[in-house]
Amino acid sequence: MTINCRGQLIDLSTPKVMGILNITPDSFFDGGKYGDIEAALDQTKKMLSEGAAFIDVGAYSSRPGAKHISETEELERIVPVVESISQKFPEALLSIDTFRSSVARACIEKGAHLINDISAGTVDAEMFATVAELQVPYIMMHMKGTPQTMQQHPTYEHLTTEIMQYFADKIFQLRKLGVNDIITDVGFGFGKTLDHNYELLSNLELFKNSGVPMLVGVSRKSMIYKLIDSTSKEALNGTTAANTVALMKGANILRVHDVKEAVEAIKITQKIKSSS
Repeated sequence: MTINCRGQLIDLSTPKVMGILNITPDSFFDGGKYGDIEAALDQTKKMLSEGAAFIDVGAYSSRPGAKHISETEELERIVPVVESISQKFPEALLSIDTFRSSVARACIEKGAHLINDISAGTVDAEMFATVAELQVPYIMMHMKGTPQTMQQHPTYEHLTTEIMQYFADKIFQLRKLGVNDIITDVGFGFGKTLDHNYELLSNLELFKNSGVPMLVGVSRKSMIYKLIDSTSKEALNGTTAANTVALMKGANILRVHDVKEAVEAIKITQKIKSSS
């Protein structure tokens, strides 16, 4: 199971780690830490040295109730960082966390490799066509509502089935446009209650039936720290536990704040799988 990142084939049959680089002032865990270019470069260097295969750069906070920012502000935040990372770490595979096709295009032109869209093309009608034109891997996440509204009483009749159908429809649309490399993300915490999140984690292996790689992003989210009566800063151990379950159920990419611990979880689960 491979994806093509600008001619470089990445084998996802062995799970990979995607390090989170938030250059936003208001992200739920690390908001404001990496807003200037030097801090972003230092964090990129750290994550790459710890074994991250991808760096996911985001300039629009998508935490519940996050402030909406303009396209111009998002571009002004993200493009210089992408350009700097591409120049200093040409080996880094950069993922762009955006739902705007204009931002995706600008960053790919500056050296980025993948697009990570929390809205799966529902916010920007041009996104699917843009991905098809750029011919880059596309991560599409399930979200109910918007970051501003998604946690206001999310309801489903048949949660897992509904999201599986959602992905089936999106994959069909993308394939018709000629998009080759598609990755799904069930969207833990994006329009889901605590129980919804754990139902999805329990059923995660069913999403492998889509035939495309699967990204899991649970890092330090409220589904972990609320369950263990803690905070995001103290949720690393719980994150590792959830990531380990996800890996055993077939996750191909772990999107995390803490790269070293995720790499260790992959090594252990791979050893278990090869020994069974």
